[in-house]
Amino acid sequence: MSTDAAREEQVRNRIDRFRRRRPRLLDEVVTLAHGAGGKSSAALTDAVFLDAFRNAELEQLDDAAVLATASGQRLAFSTDSYVVQPLRFPGGSIGELAVHGTVNDLAVSGAIPQWLAAGFVIEEGFPIADLRAIVADMAAAAARAGVLIVTGDTKVVGRGAADGVYITTTGVGVIPEGRHLARERIRVGDKVVLSGSIGAHGMAVMLARGDLAIDADIVSDTAPVHELVEALLAAAPSTRWMRDATRGGVATVCNELVSGAPFAVVLAEDRVPVQPQVLGACDLLGIDPLYVANEGAFIAVVPADEAAAGVAALHDHPSGRHAAVVGEVVGEPTGIVALRTSFGGSRIVDMLVGDPLPRIC
Repeated sequence: MSTDAAREEQVRNRIDRFRRRRPRLLDEVVTLAHGAGGKSSAALTDAVFLDAFRNAELEQLDDAAVLATASGQRLAFSTDSYVVQPLRFPGGSIGELAVHGTVNDLAVSGAIPQWLAAGFVIEEGFPIADLRAIVADMAAAAARAGVLIVTGDTKVVGRGAADGVYITTTGVGVIPEGRHLARERIRVGDKVVLSGSIGAHGMAVMLARGDLAIDADIVSDTAPVHELVEALLAAAPSTRWMRDATRGGVATVCNELVSGAPFAVVLAEDRVPVQPQVLGACDLLGIDPLYVANEGAFIAVVPADEAAAGVAALHDHPSGRHAAVVGEVVGEPTGIVALRTSFGGSRIVDMLVGDPLPRIC
């Protein structure tokens, strides 16, 4: 082995050891970065919540826990909270997000979403008319997704103690017999499929705040993905794994996928669908669209021989017309997400660091 090759191997081994370390929580107080979905979120989750609640289901760190009943039926169970500002933005509202987000977490777990619970924390002085509008959005979104909101809770806090209204939704879905999605099923050579264009939700919310003085026709992609998931699974029944790319975007989801895994993911920059207006806004702000949140797109790992059929099935759905194979699973260097750039080079795509984006979900 040449001197240069040996030096490169040493660097790669050092990077690999560093990336495999358990995340450490060094902060003494919670910061906004702990809610951004990146390295700080992982450290907080591991050091506080996993340490306290550790069990086999929780340690999977999936968007939904898969639980088996005494009769052998498998259920997906998920919960999420929504704190977006502004409460209404181009293409959606906090009410729609609260339904879509939990429905999508269930769907990418392979479940048919069935029931939701909704909890509201409302600030004193919040207009009843605005609350009615948000609840109407939730009802319409639930009807579209084919789920029922069957229970809930309401709390009111004093002025200044909340940002208008916060919503938490919990969902239950039924996983059809014989359907199994798990990272352990992924094999080298599998293809990475993206169900649609990325970055629209995060950029729509950022621009809606009016602080950036950027005028762009960007609409959030918030939508239920259960129909897209079913279309993909019908056309590509051996699909290995899925995850919706919300906080931290595609880059963070892919890093979570390869963390501690015996494989790597290589993405192709020129295959990742991004709307021109979204890409333009990201360029102006110096933001990589791979890290921007989505609320109607998911990543799937599909066997190579089923990928073309899966993408074609997604194209047949209005929300999946921009679906594409955007990468592949490779054997090494393990635990790495890399991007082949449009200029012919490559770079490592690491986990999101800090809190470069404001609250968008």
